[in-house]
Amino acid sequence: MALHPADTRASIAVDLGAESCRVSLLQWIDGMAAITLVHRFANAPREVNGGLRWDLAMIEAGLDEGLRRCAAIAVEGVRSIAVDGWAVDYVRLDAEGVPLADPFCYRDERTLEAEQSLYRRISPEKLRELTGVQLLRINTLYQLYADTLQGRPAGSQWLNLPEYILSRWGGARVAEHTNATHTGMVELYQRQWCREIFSAAQLDLASAPKIVPPGTEVGKLSGPLAELPAFRDTVLIAPACHDTASAIAGIPATGNDWAYISSGTWSLVGTLLEQPCNGKEPAAENFTNLGAVGGRTCFHKNVNGMWLIKQCIDQWTADGRLWSVPELVAVAEAAAKPHGMLDVDEPDLMLAGRMPKRINAQRLRKGFEPLDENPESAPAFASLIFHSLAARYATVLERVALHSGKKLKRLFIVGGASQNGFLNRLTEQATGLELFRGSAESSTVGNFAVQMAALEGSRDPITGVYAEQVSRWAALFVAALEQV
Repeated sequence: MALHPADTRASIAVDLGAESCRVSLLQWIDGMAAITLVHRFANAPREVNGGLRWDLAMIEAGLDEGLRRCAAIAVEGVRSIAVDGWAVDYVRLDAEGVPLADPFCYRDERTLEAEQSLYRRISPEKLRELTGVQLLRINTLYQLYADTLQGRPAGSQWLNLPEYILSRWGGARVAEHTNATHTGMVELYQRQWCREIFSAAQLDLASAPKIVPPGTEVGKLSGPLAELPAFRDTVLIAPACHDTASAIAGIPATGNDWAYISSGTWSLVGTLLEQPCNGKEPAAENFTNLGAVGGRTCFHKNVNGMWLIKQCIDQWTADGRLWSVPELVAVAEAAAKPHGMLDVDEPDLMLAGRMPKRINAQRLRKGFEPLDENPESAPAFASLIFHSLAARYATVLERVALHSGKKLKRLFIVGGASQNGFLNRLTEQATGLELFRGSAESSTVGNFAVQMAALEGSRDPITGVYAEQVSRWAALFVAALEQV
């Protein structure tokens, strides 16, 4: 019998992205799942008063418009809405839940000082021991501490962006567990905020939202949108609010011999574990242990991803030559193999602006000839970036296998960059693993899968929806998207 819910009203998945936000609709047509991207709009931070911030009003307006469009299509009504998105960034709220200001972007450089200042109060080694999370200055912990250093109210409430959107639409103010772990402030084994870290960072524990597991119903849609006929009885669900956790939930793989790359602006390279892996070597190599659906752990390492090529595109556009990613993939494949690999994870390459110059600066430091920065020489840069990414993936996956004890045979690549056939082939060659291209919209798949599991199945009171149920729904939705 085909898998389908007893209640065949529609559902909506919202995926907040640092480059674009998407609103997708799941409907049941003649007993079959149909997923439609209803609304998509660009997103980017902007410089405001010397800081890099997100345009919150623009994001809110775009999402509201997406919901209105879904309501117009889903005459059968909308049963549920869930929101996932990028981690670490947050909205400061007043006592009434109103934003105090546009949220900072994680790439803002204010955390450079905050990171070093915090380490004088609590050591990096202690932070790692307590949380199992890789030490990245973009993490919420360093951002909140930067707020403290800059005199912002330490006691004001805050919510990460996906949970803020759910709250704005009528949900309770919560922190979903997979997203909370990425703050760098959650105890590794206790699934709760770490008092020692809050104390060291001079943060008010009472202002932190309650942690809930993925698949938690957080309220019902209210406000003006709830007046639309389709939204008269719509529940709000916290899925795996971290988009990477949603993307991994969208992989319908079984067995214990597979790894993943969630490939986009960042590349998250790792595997799923039943228990965290927080020994000295993984810690020294800055692997991370983040929450996953079903009480499992996403054990992976952040690798710089398509950020490199997109930053190059921005520079070439400013120099008068428009390149698209598909064009660069095609010309890179035809270009000569580069001499000398790039260290894609060098901190300077994480920063915005002048990426071709940053790449050449590294090449000079390593003793390689710089590339011609003329936009017409873009194929050489693209070839260098794609070969270097594949080589880095292979190195990281070797360490994943070593630390996890797994004999990896398969590699699933999901996310927007999974459509890069050239990079996929380079990755398969470099890793020696059998490569499977998952859904480019894997976060949406995982979002819907968690919604269905939450609505139709039982839940563990601590870890939330069961991974097996989510995987069955994910397989159905991946197949539905392949038919589009």
